[in-house]
Amino acid sequence: MMKEGGTQMEPEQGAHQRAKGSGLFTYLIGGAIVLVILGAFTMFQRRAQYHALAETTEAMAIPTVAITHPTSEVAQEDLVLPGNLQAYVESPIYARTNGYLQKWYHDIGSRVPKGELLADIDTPEVDQQLSQARADLNTAQANANLSRITSTRYQDLIKTDGVSKQEVDNAVGDYEAKAAIVKSEEANVRRLEELESFKHVYAPFSGVITRRNIDTGTLINAGNGGTLQELFTLAQTDPIRVYLNVPEMYSPSVRAGLGAFLELAQYPGQTFQGKVVRTAEAIDLTSRTLLTEVDVPNKGGQLFPGGYAQVHLQVKVAASRVQVPVNALLFRAEGLRAVVVDANHKTHLRQLTIGRDYGTSLEVLQGLEPADWIVLNPADSLEDGQEVRVKQVASPDAPATPAAAPPSKAPNSNGAPGAKR
Repeated sequence: MMKEGGTQMEPEQGAHQRAKGSGLFTYLIGGAIVLVILGAFTMFQRRAQYHALAETTEAMAIPTVAITHPTSEVAQEDLVLPGNLQAYVESPIYARTNGYLQKWYHDIGSRVPKGELLADIDTPEVDQQLSQARADLNTAQANANLSRITSTRYQDLIKTDGVSKQEVDNAVGDYEAKAAIVKSEEANVRRLEELESFKHVYAPFSGVITRRNIDTGTLINAGNGGTLQELFTLAQTDPIRVYLNVPEMYSPSVRAGLGAFLELAQYPGQTFQGKVVRTAEAIDLTSRTLLTEVDVPNKGGQLFPGGYAQVHLQVKVAASRVQVPVNALLFRAEGLRAVVVDANHKTHLRQLTIGRDYGTSLEVLQGLEPADWIVLNPADSLEDGQEVRVKQVASPDAPATPAAAPPSKAPNSNGAPGAKR
């Protein structure tokens, strides 16, 4: 019975061991599956992180630029340029003789006619030289008169053989030499008389005295010795000249006889009519402008030399022009450029034709339209066709309707080309 009982328990133990081994295998398989799932999840998570990092890096690589519209200029028919007022004739007056200023008769602001006495100079040295020259002239005339009488007498005596031929020739030669000395002394007297006449300083033309640099007792030296030796500055202010630089773009329209008028800040609402009288007939290589002169009548004396005016040239300008700030320009080896952004956020380098320089802004004659978006402070690294992100900067004269954009990238709420999110 023991044997039978032992034989019956062995199958039960084997079955129990097999069930135990099967459960362990199941646990191992389940653990492996869990590890595989965790590994796959970790791999997918890292891959998603890599994709997010790549997208972030790519997005950060796209530069963000500030954009704005060019400013439209007010439509006008005249070409308006800044001009400098100058006297029609202006001359510094110097002394032609040495001495001391005895008296001056006109001060700054005095209007004097041509030939008006301006000042007297005391010239004692020149006066003494003139007295000596006159005395020398009298001596030379006396000697020449004596030589003339001797020469005449000898010419009469030779007829009776009272003197030799040699003596007659000597007398005639001595008279001619004394006559030449007389002429020399007369020329010296005239020179000193002319020099003494410079003690009176007269106005060479009609005008206004704009500067007086001398006073009574001042030591006067003859000649142009610089500003310290300048006695007066005399200016003719009617008419008055206005010089301006016309851009090369408008130079073919500017010619002698063209109508013009001035506007000055100190005379609001008042204009001064004039006309173009001449041009330089050559373009300045430095500024690429045509030097032009406009003459304006100034009988009332309202226009002063050295003043500033806005000059309107009646050239019938009708072209559309815009202004851009100077910080929107890109200087390249191929020339001046502006960076324009289209609706697809692509950059385009536009070649510009520049007109007038307003200091903080420039006039653009060709290359831009009022609806264009231009980049402010463009980096030198920007290239044509490069993708950028945009940030609009408020423009005081921006168009109400922005440039049309395709449906895929419509303009955002502030009117700039649709920004990527």
